[in-house]
Amino acid sequence: MNSVTKDLFSDVFLRPAVSVSVSDGAWATAISLLLIFLFRIFKFRFFASPSSPSIADSLSHPQIQSRTSTLVSDEDLKWLIQNLEGSREPTAANIWEHVIHKTNDRVSYSAQRCKPEDGGPMKYLSVTVFEDCSPEILKDFYMDNDFRKQWDKTVVDHHQLQVDSNTGIEIGRTIKKFPLLTSREYVLAWKLWEGKDSFYCFTKECDHDMVPRQRKYVRVSYFRSGWRIRRVPGRNACEIKMFHQENAGLNVEMAKLAFSKGIWSYVCKMENAFRNYIAISHRPPQASVLSALTLIAKVPSELESQTVDVTTSMGTNGGEEILSQVAKQKKLLRKPSKKLIAKGLVLVGGAICLSRGHSALGAKVALAYLLTKLNKRDTPLKQTAQNTSI
Repeated sequence: MNSVTKDLFSDVFLRPAVSVSVSDGAWATAISLLLIFLFRIFKFRFFASPSSPSIADSLSHPQIQSRTSTLVSDEDLKWLIQNLEGSREPTAANIWEHVIHKTNDRVSYSAQRCKPEDGGPMKYLSVTVFEDCSPEILKDFYMDNDFRKQWDKTVVDHHQLQVDSNTGIEIGRTIKKFPLLTSREYVLAWKLWEGKDSFYCFTKECDHDMVPRQRKYVRVSYFRSGWRIRRVPGRNACEIKMFHQENAGLNVEMAKLAFSKGIWSYVCKMENAFRNYIAISHRPPQASVLSALTLIAKVPSELESQTVDVTTSMGTNGGEEILSQVAKQKKLLRKPSKKLIAKGLVLVGGAICLSRGHSALGAKVALAYLLTKLNKRDTPLKQTAQNTSI
């Protein structure tokens, strides 16, 4: 008990009464303090919440270890290779739409997207080419989550939850915040593989006992992402080819618009961070610190033989193939209606937040929204707002 409570308790109950003139108010106060004191002891002893498990507890728990060992497998790597090397030829049921192709002296970026037939999250396939680097340091940069927090301002927090030393599977939790939107919570499991001339990584969503769901975050319910890093043939450059699907509870049209308008700025920011990463005293990860990076596995021989050794179809061969694909897509893609465009542009705040806070992009989105509304004033705002999940 604190000093005031202790003094009152001692004065009333431990010291002999000087006289019988103690007022009823003093007795009532003392009894109330005693009851509060006893209630706190009782509450602390019988109703105290159990402490959260530590990382060491999760690493040693056999049931958690067993579940972790099956989260990411060689079958996931096979699926990733198929999606990275699969045909991008557009068909009536599989329409790959060109999104962006940007380049400067140090980095280039190209991306396509496809709406799955089953109604799942939008598929994205991208290639980023970094000049003057090695595959090893590019791999280390991509997997350095502590360094990412320094340059990616959307990442509020990231910490490791568990590592399976037998399989090399790592589990982590990341919190990302965006203006005007509820922060997103990612609980993910990933694994790395090393091939003859390539590195692979596959990541998927999972649950973990150490991270119960909280109302203040939106838990990302679906996440499938993977990449391959390798040297560009005949050049002092490296590429990272990525397949990505994610359901973060955002309006589809808003997310598409924000991605196409904001991704190049994000890539340039990442490239600057990468140059800083190279410039500092870069050291390879310590073997004593367990992670998916230090426990990298070998690509199974049967999968190694299935990988198609072709020059990158996006980014490294210029824009010729992209332009040819766009020409084919024009025959298959129907022109989007003004109403559909308005539904994507009406969510200005979300688009600005997904653009990593670039005010110039926000102004462009807002201007496009106003022009759309002038062209079609009868677009119901309430209807589009109800279709948004934030």
